[in-house]
Amino acid sequence: MKLCAVQLASRKGDLPGNLDRHLRCIEQAAALGADLVVFPELSLTGYEPTLARQVALPINSARLEPLQALCDRLNICIAVGLPLPTPAGIQIGMPILRPRQPPLAYAKQRLHADELAFFAAGDQPLVFAAGQLQVAPAICYESMFMAHAADARARGAQLYLVSVAKTAKGIREGYEHYPQVARNLSIPVLMANCVGPADNFVGAGGSAAWGSQGQLLAALGERDEGMIVLDTLASCAIGVPLDAPAA
Repeated sequence: MKLCAVQLASRKGDLPGNLDRHLRCIEQAAALGADLVVFPELSLTGYEPTLARQVALPINSARLEPLQALCDRLNICIAVGLPLPTPAGIQIGMPILRPRQPPLAYAKQRLHADELAFFAAGDQPLVFAAGQLQVAPAICYESMFMAHAADARARGAQLYLVSVAKTAKGIREGYEHYPQVARNLSIPVLMANCVGPADNFVGAGGSAAWGSQGQLLAALGERDEGMIVLDTLASCAIGVPLDAPAA
């Protein structure tokens, strides 16, 4: 099975423009043989906590229909980033779209201190099927706690799918932590980070894949948009540039 992590520069609050670029990235991923594609944290709106309430959309919003239509046409699973309104408050969400199935909504369960003023934490772990593979999503800060990955592994996860918006410091810490997750739990890790301006920092790229023994299989640079394509059967990965980089 092939899985793709997209390293993208999202435009602040520009859901229509970001959605269009997501669709083109998904087309490219499918052409590379991907069965699942994951984007960075809050990728459809950019990681912009101060705008989250204004740009939040429910999982069944008609504005997400183009993603579901492409998912159905290409027979591909799609995991994107979007603020989700809930009775508990706005959550850092990961809508997961599957071919000809109802969408799933995962929400970040452990928030960073500076997110607490803008978001409510999710409280539902998730492991979902993508083809024959059981996949556990994780969103940024929570993915830095071994307990989160260990719980996912105990629930049957065969791959840890990490969506982040990390600074250079955060990526350095991730490059120490994610190999330990892979090695300790015997589970591959695929991580998608953003590049470019986000909130009050700059996304530091470095999207990467690690094999189940903790070995780094492929990584992208700190500035350029691109994709990591992980082949789980061959336990190998490659980095490729986007066909349609940001203008």
